[in-house]
Amino acid sequence: MAPGRFVLGAVLVCVPLVLALCGPWFAGAPGPRAASFTLGDGHLLGTDFVGRDVGRQVLLGGRPVVVVAVTATALAYLVALPVGLIGALTHRRWLEDALMRPLDVLLAVPSLLMILLVATVFSPGPAGLALLVALVNVPDAARIVRAAAADVAARPAVEALRMQGESWWRVAVGHVGRSILRPLAADAGVRLTGVLYLVATAAFLGIGVAPDAADWAVMVDRNRTGLFVQPWAVVVPALLIVALTMGCNLLCDAALTRTRVPVHADVRGVGTRMEERRP
Repeated sequence: MAPGRFVLGAVLVCVPLVLALCGPWFAGAPGPRAASFTLGDGHLLGTDFVGRDVGRQVLLGGRPVVVVAVTATALAYLVALPVGLIGALTHRRWLEDALMRPLDVLLAVPSLLMILLVATVFSPGPAGLALLVALVNVPDAARIVRAAAADVAARPAVEALRMQGESWWRVAVGHVGRSILRPLAADAGVRLTGVLYLVATAAFLGIGVAPDAADWAVMVDRNRTGLFVQPWAVVVPALLIVALTMGCNLLCDAALTRTRVPVHADVRGVGTRMEERRP
């Protein structure tokens, strides 16, 4: 593991995460509002477009973005993993087509366009936004899981496990799932970055959050008109979002530099187990 990359990624991730998770505990009660887009006057980072303290809004605004993004990413993989594994390991072509072809149709629709279309029908809250973002990420994630798993499923070790009567769960999860952790880790870092920006863009457009909510993406949107008068109301939340996404990718890259176990060692282990089971 690359120590420098890991340390930098950990620092970039920890700062926004700590602010997002612990910030509301230290935000305190709201004080009296001042003039819009002012600096000083007892406000360390100035005031926002309606005169609220920017520092307090930063402490309150990270949790919605982080919670929705992490939840959406986890939900996407919760659906994509079994779908991709079944599609890669099944010998029934009709089952693979039934699972993957509808996802190809969803993949043809741009993610933001689908969110906007759904938002015109009903106004999703944070939970609805997490489900919607997860839904638009399932097709791509499932295809990546299937592609990675299909390569592993074609190896002699998997055929050996099947011949010795191992259960589907052990083959799919115990062997294939473990073997694709590296590509999934790489995809998870990129996907979390895309989900964060998608959630931030949705909040920027007013989807899933109130127009005056304490949210980092909303802060960037609502305060951009005063960028050259009071830049901290835009720069600080934007930098926190960028730091979180960059840090996640650096941590995934650092984790992927670990030494990989040779594939032939796993094959020899399977062959040894088969020899032990022979009468």
